[in-house]
Amino acid sequence: MISVKDKKTTVLGAARSGIAAARLLMKHEARVFVSDLAPLDQKLNQAEELRKWGIEFEFGGHSDRVLDADFAVLSPGIPVESQIVSRVLEKGIPVYSEIEIASWFCKTPVIAVTGSNGKTTTTTLIGEMLKSRYPDAIVAGNIGQPFSEYVDHSAGAGWVVVEVSSFQLETIKDFHPSIVIVLNFAPNHLDRYRSYEDYIRAKWRITSNLGPEDLLIYNGNDVQLSDWAMGVECRRKCFRLEIEDNRGAFFHQGVIYVDAKEFIPVSEMILKGKHNYMNAMAAILAAEEAGVNPDAIKEVLRTFKGVEHRMEFVRDWNGIRFFNDSKATTIESLYYALQSFTEPVILIAGGKDKGSDFSRLNDLVKKHVYQLILIGVDAPKIEEAWKKLVPVHHGSSMEDAVEQAASLARKGDVVLLSPACASFDMFKDFEDRGRQFKQQVQKLT
Repeated sequence: MISVKDKKTTVLGAARSGIAAARLLMKHEARVFVSDLAPLDQKLNQAEELRKWGIEFEFGGHSDRVLDADFAVLSPGIPVESQIVSRVLEKGIPVYSEIEIASWFCKTPVIAVTGSNGKTTTTTLIGEMLKSRYPDAIVAGNIGQPFSEYVDHSAGAGWVVVEVSSFQLETIKDFHPSIVIVLNFAPNHLDRYRSYEDYIRAKWRITSNLGPEDLLIYNGNDVQLSDWAMGVECRRKCFRLEIEDNRGAFFHQGVIYVDAKEFIPVSEMILKGKHNYMNAMAAILAAEEAGVNPDAIKEVLRTFKGVEHRMEFVRDWNGIRFFNDSKATTIESLYYALQSFTEPVILIAGGKDKGSDFSRLNDLVKKHVYQLILIGVDAPKIEEAWKKLVPVHHGSSMEDAVEQAASLARKGDVVLLSPACASFDMFKDFEDRGRQFKQQVQKLT
């Protein structure tokens, strides 16, 4: 464990992970200062929390006091290339992510999950599998519970599984999981990264500290990911679709195989869709490596219903089924969502674009979507891509979008919220967007 006693520490950003990192450092006797650009009247709850812990702070801007530090902790919402981070780095002050800081105090092995799609489902699934043998196993990270909130209780946990984003991985140094899972690479966050290559290299930093005894679990159908995996000096297992392979897991003709042996028919699983079979295979390999009994793993797969806001069934109303996939903030996520249905789909999409090329989904939209309802600031961009493929409608709010969808839908149709965009133009976050959708669906009479 790294000692931070009496170290001057600046935490940049007072969102959930920043507050958690500040508290953790304070408990370990660091001298903590928190700085956030947001005005105080927008951060009253955070200010009260910091006062309770005796942590000094500033809101409404970054003063020179930020630079009086032995190291800085960067919240994931602040880009490394931002002006304040550039000033910190120019002073020679090391900058770390919250996930890096938390790892300094972790007393148990870590499973780290990253990828462009499927991280939360896979992380949650692994957590459920681990708890069958390790009741106190910790599930944290980008999934919504900062690693820093739990790490001091990790001694008896058995294992920790953390979901890790590219933003968190940009500023790791010693973060060393025992098991790393890389689910896939697909264009995402291109509004923040200069190129797709920069984005995937940020994700690949998760393998930086792997050694010969560690295990890398990766998507064998992803050619670039597979090539990069061969360059990591560690143990490796892959998961694949349709390609029989006795070195890991594969899905073939309705069955998941592990080490060339039949493991479970997917007909026994609640989760459906090939993307979820990929997530399940990754989780199986990780849980087996962690010592979980195969029968316990199968039982979790038979009962696991999925995660809120990820292809979540909401309601059957007059023979019309409503699904909440608010976590789908990329076109790749929408791609998987649309492939999950054979019924006609009324799609609610839109929000703040992340640099996507929506025309890449033209064939799929033409095949599956028969009415499109657009919301959000970048609705015009999506309309331009798809207006010749499907009738387009515009919703001024989530309530308006749901009401339009209900009026357009016929018995047997699916109404799907799968935005393929970020949520921050109209909502607090994707969870707020999903909850508003569910609330409006439940109001239908």
